[in-house]
Amino acid sequence: MAAIIEFKKVNKFYGDYHALKDVNLSIDEGEVVSIIGPSGAGKSTLIRTMNGLEGISSGVLKVDGYDLGDKKTDLNKIRRNVGMVFQHFNLYENHTVLENVMLAPRIVLHRDEKENREIAEKLLKQVGLLGKEDSYPRQLSGGQKQRVAIARSLAMKPKVLLFDEPTSALDPEMIQGVLDVMQSIAAEGMTMVVVTHEMGFAREVSDRVIFFDQGQVLEDSHNPKDFFKHPRNLRAQEFLSRVIDH
Repeated sequence: MAAIIEFKKVNKFYGDYHALKDVNLSIDEGEVVSIIGPSGAGKSTLIRTMNGLEGISSGVLKVDGYDLGDKKTDLNKIRRNVGMVFQHFNLYENHTVLENVMLAPRIVLHRDEKENREIAEKLLKQVGLLGKEDSYPRQLSGGQKQRVAIARSLAMKPKVLLFDEPTSALDPEMIQGVLDVMQSIAAEGMTMVVVTHEMGFAREVSDRVIFFDQGQVLEDSHNPKDFFKHPRNLRAQEFLSRVIDH
């Protein structure tokens, strides 16, 4: 498989604060990669660099063949192919569910309106929200909003889907519905990078688990089940002992 995301000695500074430290990382097409680690580790900064929401300070970051460190790179072109699902949904409150899903393909891709609607309805069915087309975000639960956000990202037919802690703002009973949708997308072969606190998802659905702390990749495992039983890195051992079965 070809690498679709490549980090080579990537650094990110906020003033004097060193958020990403010499990150070397390669993600292949079709992989489902979970990034775990303590709060404040730099996980969200890492994933936000992958579609240019955060710039890098040094090193090389290539996404879908484009160099994100090159000022001539058109970030909007990259974001067409790299979808992002945020922690707090970021839906348009004054648009219906259906309009939220149809808006970007209409404006950015100039997709035919009939086709756009058919794709949007199909995606809403996929995420379990058929029948909610005419609802507004304020009428939905948090879990439903997040599933609309996922459908909206999929409507652009991206090559990569990024998730930045997609369940952390949800009530516990809402989480599983979102994780089920994410698992169904993963099963279809979508390249996914997921910053998550959901250890069950990381263990059962991921092809790889990356343990990230203090701006660095401390462990990169291609065998998630083995990683959760026997992490090699001492910091990862400490982290998992606190989060598993608590």
